[in-house]
Amino acid sequence: MVYSKTLTDNTGGTHPRKNMYLLSLAEADPERIKTIRALKKTNSYNIKLKEFKAERKLFQKQLKEKLKNFSESNSEDREILPLKKKVFSAEQKQTFYKDFIELSYDAVLEYKIAELEIQHITELIKHIENLKNELSKQKEKLIKIDEAERLDILQKIKTLTLERKQQLDNDLKSLAEKKTKKLISKKAYKTESKAKKRSFKDDITSVSFLDTKMSIQEEIKNLKYRIKTDIKTKSRVLEADISAIRRKTPIELEHIPLISYFTFLIPGLGQLFNKQYVKAALFFLGAVFIYLIAVPYILGFTNYQGGGITGLINLAGGGAKIDKSIIFMIEGIISLLLTVFSVLLYIISFKDVRNVELNAVKGIRRNTWFESKRSIEREGFPYLISFPALIIIVFIIVVPILTTVFISFTNMDPTHQNKFSWIGLQNYKLLAAGSGIAGKAFYLILGWTLIWTVGASTLSIAIGFILSLIVNQERIRGKAVFRTIYLLPWAVPAFITIMFFSIMVSRGGLITELIEKISGLSLDIKNNAHLTRTSLILLQSWLGSSYIFLLSTGVLQGIPKDLYEAADIDGATGFQKAIKITVPLVLFQTAPLLIIQYAFNFNNFSIIYLFNLGGPFNPSKYGNLAGASDILISYIYKLTI
Repeated sequence: MVYSKTLTDNTGGTHPRKNMYLLSLAEADPERIKTIRALKKTNSYNIKLKEFKAERKLFQKQLKEKLKNFSESNSEDREILPLKKKVFSAEQKQTFYKDFIELSYDAVLEYKIAELEIQHITELIKHIENLKNELSKQKEKLIKIDEAERLDILQKIKTLTLERKQQLDNDLKSLAEKKTKKLISKKAYKTESKAKKRSFKDDITSVSFLDTKMSIQEEIKNLKYRIKTDIKTKSRVLEADISAIRRKTPIELEHIPLISYFTFLIPGLGQLFNKQYVKAALFFLGAVFIYLIAVPYILGFTNYQGGGITGLINLAGGGAKIDKSIIFMIEGIISLLLTVFSVLLYIISFKDVRNVELNAVKGIRRNTWFESKRSIEREGFPYLISFPALIIIVFIIVVPILTTVFISFTNMDPTHQNKFSWIGLQNYKLLAAGSGIAGKAFYLILGWTLIWTVGASTLSIAIGFILSLIVNQERIRGKAVFRTIYLLPWAVPAFITIMFFSIMVSRGGLITELIEKISGLSLDIKNNAHLTRTSLILLQSWLGSSYIFLLSTGVLQGIPKDLYEAADIDGATGFQKAIKITVPLVLFQTAPLLIIQYAFNFNNFSIIYLFNLGGPFNPSKYGNLAGASDILISYIYKLTI
């Protein structure tokens, strides 16, 4: 182990070594180090340090006896006695460690902590004693109250309360009359009524304090509360000051950092050896999770049907008839994620112990729980808040995504529903070659999916934006009517709209008959691939335009009119104002939501399936499963049913 000549504290400050033995090791060449280590037991500093540790052990034993005797010889109340014990203990420590300040930084730390405790706790004792004296005086006053005089005061309070209540009733009656005569608005009436009632409540509270007994009782409650909270508050201040001293006082250890390696498999054990007991308890909970929850599940002992990680490998192959490969896969994926969580917990625990060990060699003291808690509150709060969401994301999003990805490497199809097996990249080879049930129609469906996504999304965005521009023109009258009409596609359930239009474009439907009467053309829209696709794009444009219209209207109403007035002064045309001002501002604020529109339509299963079941069907081009209007999501659905 290589030691440095100086020590570093937690604030980055450097300090000279007090341990002369370690300093000699730091300054010596490799050959000299062996000699120094051989003479370790006879080193003068080590002898003094050993004597110090022996005396400290004896002192701590004697201090326990002294504290016990101190408690027995003092009859202070339960708030003062613990504080005086701490002061007594600090005074004893200050006297003892004063003689060893030049020998060890541990003695320096204990001496400084004792100084702080004497200073803070002595002030706190005086403060609490003053509060207790005041509390005793108030209790004496409470005993001496003349009940006969108090009855007169209570009668006076009752009279004043009735008078104030009558005044409130008159005020509220006056406000009601003003509201009836429409001298004030309904909102003003409510606001004034609340203000009058609040004022009445405050006045009644003030009058009640004319009762001396009640006033004294409230003061007693206040004093008791202050005694309780002031002790906690000032104790936290003392802890913060001690923490600051610890950060600025280094530690010297002759230590080889190996604890992290020996305790790697039991999270919390390393923290226990480092004397971080609360942190150790938290990591022990992690160890309980690993060995009582994660490991049994990973090995398949607590699975519903699967076999843990091994179930993910064999996918119920050779199992019973009731065993389903999909369940084995899902439980295997969960086992895989639990393995990842467990490994991460091992790594976090190892790094925590390792950092404490390496920092101790540098001179940085380990954090107390008070310091760790403050660090968590300041820096770890976002992680604590995000952790529950992370767990939900893993099981609601990550597990289904991984299941979908893994299924693509199996032979799952309509003939292999319950039992399927791994086939590697075979499915991807079929897609690339355009062969097989899935691959034959893949590129045709992919091309239509892209056309559908771009066409339907872009057209709905264009229609919604243009309609919002028209309605927001100052020359348009009856804007409320137009807005209501344009929002109807969003107000009516999409399921109803899609089914309604599907019926109207069928043979004998209203739209097909109307087209035939006007143009003389007999159209069979649902049996014509191009007409079906065109109808789908137009229908989705109608359905999606309302959302874009609403977004654009909100943004347009927020654009300052000063921009348009300045453009008018510069001689800009209406088209130039739209291109240079309106469009950039609307796109800037709605771009993420517009991108979502494309993502939504890429996976828009409902309109494809409800309108024509993905048809019309052409087995020579699309096989027996897919239709001309199927997109990827509907095609995948048909492949798996």
